[in-house]
Amino acid sequence: MKLARLVATAAYDKKAEDLVVLDVESKTSYCDLVVLCTGSTGRHVKAIAAHVKDSLTDGGITAIGHEGVELGRWVLLDFGAVVLHVFDGHLRGHYDLDGLWADARRIPLEDLGLDGENIEAPIHRRVHTRAS
Repeated sequence: MKLARLVATAAYDKKAEDLVVLDVESKTSYCDLVVLCTGSTGRHVKAIAAHVKDSLTDGGITAIGHEGVELGRWVLLDFGAVVLHVFDGHLRGHYDLDGLWADARRIPLEDLGLDGENIEAPIHRRVHTRAS
């Protein structure tokens, strides 16, 4: 839980939107917690990811993997027990990890020491239609 707190706090520091922490320990073998958040622009997505990575590195914690940093539309930072996904708004709705993990326990931000007042409610599932 301490690692999730560090990740979420660093994302919160960079004004990440729709911040959600999910307990997926009993649902997957690759991590215990997933942190999801949204950036308002590609630049914001990159800034959130860079700040999280730098903040944890400064504390002696190194990401064991990362993807998507160059494009800034969906950045994944893998810290082992905790995986961070930073999305732009369109891709978060498109891939709908919130919906994929709908049955996962949501960890209240207050439990992580974040007040949640400046964080928007979790993104709602979006339905996408294609023109025929």
